[in-house]
Amino acid sequence: MAQPYVEPCSRGIIAAEPCPRELGREMAPARRRMVLAACVLASSMAFIDGSALTVALPRLRADLGADLASVQWVVNGYVLALASLTLIGGALADVYGKARMLVIGCLMFGLASAACALAPSTAWLIAARVVQGVAAAIVTPASLALIGATYPRDERSRAVGVWAAASALTTAAGPVLGGWLTEVYGWQLVFWINPPLALAAVGLLVAYAPEDRREQRRFDTIGAAILAAALAALAWALSQVGSGEAPAAHAASPPAAAIVVAAGLGGVGLAAYALWERVAPDPMTPPRLATNRPFVGLSLATLMIYAGLAIMFFLMPFELVDRRGLSATDAGLAFLPFTLAVGLLSRLFGALADAIGARLMLMVGPVAAAAAYLWMASAQDAPLLFGVIGPMTLLGVAFAVIAAPITAAVLSSVEEADEGLASGINNAASRVAQLGGVALAAGVASFASGYRLGLMLAAVFSLAGALTVVATVPPAVVEPHG
Repeated sequence: MAQPYVEPCSRGIIAAEPCPRELGREMAPARRRMVLAACVLASSMAFIDGSALTVALPRLRADLGADLASVQWVVNGYVLALASLTLIGGALADVYGKARMLVIGCLMFGLASAACALAPSTAWLIAARVVQGVAAAIVTPASLALIGATYPRDERSRAVGVWAAASALTTAAGPVLGGWLTEVYGWQLVFWINPPLALAAVGLLVAYAPEDRREQRRFDTIGAAILAAALAALAWALSQVGSGEAPAAHAASPPAAAIVVAAGLGGVGLAAYALWERVAPDPMTPPRLATNRPFVGLSLATLMIYAGLAIMFFLMPFELVDRRGLSATDAGLAFLPFTLAVGLLSRLFGALADAIGARLMLMVGPVAAAAAYLWMASAQDAPLLFGVIGPMTLLGVAFAVIAAPITAAVLSSVEEADEGLASGINNAASRVAQLGGVALAAGVASFASGYRLGLMLAAVFSLAGALTVVATVPPAVVEPHG
């Protein structure tokens, strides 16, 4: 999560958990609050890490002497592991216990963060980030599911509200905190935030978490391995799009044939993954969901909408720090209009979606996001207020329009028994979008006009997402409540 947003269907994972009161496993309110605090700390650890790292990338790149193709793997090594393994992480939480796996994930995340902070080279840092991504693939689904397993259905809205508010605050504060730490102490301090949070979360879980209810499940490790290899090949190929334009000081560009082969292998890998999921005994993405046209359409729309956002968030820090000459702290402040708008307005637009239907919101939001990207691209040479702050505010409003309706639409498109799985798959789609978007952004950034080109591509992706909703999601699937 190297950009300040929360995955779209996290609330759906919480809502899909069986009610502990109905299972005779209700806890005292004070103990529930302690478990919620642990889950919030665990989630916030990942949110702060991702959003704070966003503005540290230019300084990190300069200190390690890395090119953009290498820097993007500091982001994408993490996202690749997270996107490939997150559904397996959810299965691990079901089999071995949500609280137990959350403790393991927090400890692993804290240790990997320390390894990132101590990294002497780009290769070391990328390897540590991959381990962080594996840990996040455990922490993210386990923390969300544990909230649902702790709170009865009639009290979940308040718990989700606390979790959502904390998520909004940490993602909003992340870029500013990361910018200040990077400017004053260096990018390594961004990673030192995590170990104390991990230890605090583990302490609360050990003291207050209930005995876990376990389920018998098997893991689709073959599917995860195929998916990881395919996504890695595609991400590498995308990151080399503009490598021929790289300055001579950088390492020699790979031959065009190697890029084509990598892209082809990625495509073949995705096809192999789809075929494997049809015969796997416990598929991560069951074939029955692949035949659900509205759900597939919503997943594709999520993929495209969030790919556009990932492109912008990778390019913007370099634009602010390297070209506009802002300090890391000021660059972090430039992200506040987006994060505050999403955090403050999502509930309002969620209520509006309940009144008028989510489908219209999922068409208007991406179009507004595309307008924001085009505004940024056309105003690159304008003053900061008009060229960045204005369109960033519009983009935040656009994603506030998108956030709640996506959850509602995904949950409405599947049977109740599949709500948790569908939410997890939709979140995974947003992470795959980040992987591809960051890789593509790193590639086009090598061109002289890479900033404008990248933002125009982001606009195209966002508009394609809106058109996908129009073409695949019937109004009846996401009709107003009541």
